Amino acid sequence: MDILSPQNPRAKEWAQLLEKKHRDKQGKYLIEGIHLVQEALRSGADLECVAFDAERGIPSELASMADTGQTQWIGVSAAVIAKCSDTKTPQPVFAVVRKQKAAIGKLLAQKNSLVIVLDAVQDPGNVGTIIRTADAAGADGVIVGRGSADIYNPKTIRSTMGSMFHLPVVEGDLMELLPQAKQSGVRIVSTSLQATSTCYGYDFTGPSWLLMGNEAKGVSEAAQQLVDDALTIPMKGQAESLNVAMASTVLLFEAMRQRHFNQP
Repeated sequence: MDILSPQNPRAKEWAQLLEKKHRDKQGKYLIEGIHLVQEALRSGADLECVAFDAERGIPSELASMADTGQTQWIGVSAAVIAKCSDTKTPQPVFAVVRKQKAAIGKLLAQKNSLVIVLDAVQDPGNVGTIIRTADAAGADGVIVGRGSADIYNPKTIRSTMGSMFHLPVVEGDLMELLPQAKQSGVRIVSTSLQATSTCYGYDFTGPSWLLMGNEAKGVSEAAQQLVDDALTIPMKGQAESLNVAMASTVLLFEAMRQRHFNQP
């Protein structure tokens, strides 16, 4: 059954998911575009429905996935798509996904875990890029602390490029989670301009959780108390510092190099 009117109750419910309070209330979020819908379907995410432009039909890239019977596929009008999109040029397909809570227990139990931890990283683009980088570097998961951008914000989701479906992304209180990690033998690593050790001299092969702070203020004082090792990222040029997503990339890829590409 097609939904063509933006005033349709179901279309209105979908459009509400552009706001965080409704995402929290409904326990769902929107993803937009062929690539993200494809990644969600491939990864077994819990999709309530996929809405596609009724005039154009199901995009060819998704056609083979539409026969599984697990997810409802609904033709909608361009007006409905526009209502449910936060971009100027909406994509011809979007999906409604039920939130799945990633459990911290799995990360705590993981041997030699490599996890990136975000302490009030507020820019959705930064949070999404860090999730994507963690996926690329083979990290075991991402922990998003309170005060950070909502991981279900459309901008965050777009920046992950589908990586949010590939590894656990846990939201939680760092003051509870970091002490638990330390008790299980994890070392909490952070960057500091005052540090004397560099990230290239550090051993990332043991269980390492990389703590990255807020864009303007850095790591909070309370979280700072839990840091085991502070490192600098050496720079040869004149830039004062790196943006938090770039700094995360340097650390994650150095950890990946040591763990997987360190043959003599």
